[in-house]
Amino acid sequence: MSRILCSTGAIIGKPSADNFVLLKRLSTELTCDGFEFIIEFHMYEVGYEDAEEQKRLLKELNLCIPVVHCDKIVGEYISLGGEEKTAEAFRLFEVNCDFAKDIGAGKLVLHLWGGMASDGQMQNNITAYPRLREIADRYGLDLLVENVVCNRENPMKHLKELREAYPDIHFLFDTKMAAFHEELELLYEKEYEWLWKEGHIRHYHVNDYAGGYMDWANLSALPVGTGTLDFDRFFTFLKGTGYEGDITTEGVAFDEEGNVDVELLNRQFAYIRENLIEH
Repeated sequence: MSRILCSTGAIIGKPSADNFVLLKRLSTELTCDGFEFIIEFHMYEVGYEDAEEQKRLLKELNLCIPVVHCDKIVGEYISLGGEEKTAEAFRLFEVNCDFAKDIGAGKLVLHLWGGMASDGQMQNNITAYPRLREIADRYGLDLLVENVVCNRENPMKHLKELREAYPDIHFLFDTKMAAFHEELELLYEKEYEWLWKEGHIRHYHVNDYAGGYMDWANLSALPVGTGTLDFDRFFTFLKGTGYEGDITTEGVAFDEEGNVDVELLNRQFAYIRENLIEH
């Protein structure tokens, strides 16, 4: 049966940085079934040199964390290319894998491309995948490539390219990322049924969106029900495919001071539970 996970990125951001005290308190107030931990060491005062300490603090919380979101800088470095950046991407990726395994996660979400370079040299990213997969496999992690936004082409094109190159590749499908490129509707079309019929999609990020086509000013992930996406249709589709895996919500629910709207998040979890799990 599907579990509803809350991304730590929805409740912890720059105002509160890596506040594990906040995470511990919220874990008793939120009605989700667990968490997806997002690694963003490079963004805060905590750096990779503190990864072991962060891991220790997180393990002490004894939370259900079946999924870890790899640091986005890995995909950005791969997109930039060059021997030095690529080598650093692989080094940091291994640290991410060790972190994920040690806190008990089984899945690792990857932005295979990113940053300003994005998908401008997509062959860099396609070529890097086997090495990343080999590292993740060594740590017993299911590596999930996400349909992240692009600034040259579109994510569905790249998912097709990756599947052609690596027929056993696994993906994570994000509703907001798809909607940003006006590709959410493609998920329902016969042309793309291979995504779920062949078992490529192993996880979903269910986020709302209130912008238009490649509307960079409105890229933020919103809690379900606060944007314009048709989630009634989405969950009907998901149930029709027989999907029983977990889903993660990433919609940001904290203000500039770091105050988290727990009621908003719990309403979101209740809606998803009613429409996906209980019916």
